Formats: sequence, C-alpha cells, structure tokens
Amino acid sequence: MTRRKKIYEGKAKILYEGPEPGTLIQYFKDDATAFNAQKKAVLEGKGVINNRISEFVMTRLNSIGVQNHFIRRLSLREQLIKEVEIIPLEVICRNIAAGSLSTRLGLPEGQPLPRSIIEFCYKDDKLGDPLVTEEHITAFNWASTQEIDDILAMTLRINDFLTGMFGAVGITLVDFKIEYGRIYDGEFSRVILADEISPDSCRLWDTVTNEKLDKDRFRRDLGNVIESYTEVARRLGIMKEMPRVIDGGVA
Repeated sequence: MTRRKKIYEGKAKILYEGPEPGTLIQYFKDDATAFNAQKKAVLEGKGVINNRISEFVMTRLNSIGVQNHFIRRLSLREQLIKEVEIIPLEVICRNIAAGSLSTRLGLPEGQPLPRSIIEFCYKDDKLGDPLVTEEHITAFNWASTQEIDDILAMTLRINDFLTGMFGAVGITLVDFKIEYGRIYDGEFSRVILADEISPDSCRLWDTVTNEKLDKDRFRRDLGNVIESYTEVARRLGIMKEMPRVIDGGVA
C-alpha cells in the first residue's frame, strides 16, 4: 500500500491526505473509547461496520439535500471525503433523556423530552468537551450567528430524517452527536455536515424492548457491542451478518 500522509488521528478515525486537492481519506479504526478516553478497548470489526453505516446515512442525507463531506466509500474501512475546516463544536440533539442530560437535570433515563433539544459542546478533549452556549460560540468566534442558525436548522432536519429512518426498522433514536465544517468557494463559505453518523455517535434503542444497540454497551460493560452494531446494520439492510475481520479485511 502506498504510504500516505497522515493529517490527523482521533480516537476512532484517522484522516489521510486525499488523492485530489480538497479531499481526504477517512479511515475507521476498531478503537473504542469512553469517558474522555479513560476507558479504551479494541473491538474487532467496529470500524468496518461504522464505515458502512455512516456511508448509508450520509448518502441518504445527501439525497434529501443535507450537504455533507461524504463522496464515496473506498474500501471496507475507508471513505473519500471533502476536506473541511472543522467548527470546534460537538452538536448534540436529544429526543429522550439519557446520558449526561439525565445526570445534569435529574431526569429518569428514557423520559421523552417536551421537544427535541440541541446542545453545543466545545470540542476539546483536555477540557472534557464542556457544554457552551450560543453566547460563548459567537464571543469566541467559533461560529457566526448565521452559521449557528444554519447548524440548528440542519440538525433538526437530520433529526427528523434519522428518527423516521430508524423508526421504520424498530429502532428509537434517543440522541446523537454530530460535527460540522466549513467548505470554501473563494471567499464564500458554507457549513456542511462532517465526521460520521453511526452507533458510536447515536443512542439507539430497540423500540419494543429498549435494548441498547449503541456505544452505551461499551460504556456500561453490557457486552455484545459488535453484535449490536451489526444488528443496526442488518435492520437497515446494509449487512446480513457480523463480519469476520482478517488483517484489516473481511472474510
């Protein structure tokens, strides 16, 4: 394999220089982390499944006019994506009380929220990705007022689409985390969806049993993480069975 220039390595993905200007190659790792990387493991096959699920979701979002960085899948673990200037915010959309929201506000896990709630966190692992307000975002120039408006509108549209998509296969979308980036055309820039959408970044519960089918299985030592991710892919019609990974490929 040709040696490629590594641009960035995060907890779950690596970005390499792309084959053309304005492109990157996004590689999905098997590494799993939780609690700001205090808990770590390697889950064989996770990167393959997340690559396929994120491809599936991003392609469908593109088809309804939600612009994102996805161009095409290159291999079992790699995607060709547009290079963007990442906005240093994690955008969380919540439909049902769970995780840190339950802890902060004393809400029982599983309680439906009065309406979907969007939260912003400053993207900084050393600080623990603290919760921030729109005032912080504009004061520190992380994003403009117009960009915030665009992010809010896109996030609600993504939430509506994902809620319907997962609901159709018996999965409840509890919440999800996404990121956005700027793409430039001369001096003009626009905000598009970036990163990934997968069971790593969404809370997904079985609609009938409330069984967790997401990263909480790793966070809470519930086991069967890969089996649950594979079940999400199976219901979406992406994969029929759990992949058997050999040397970075699949048998």
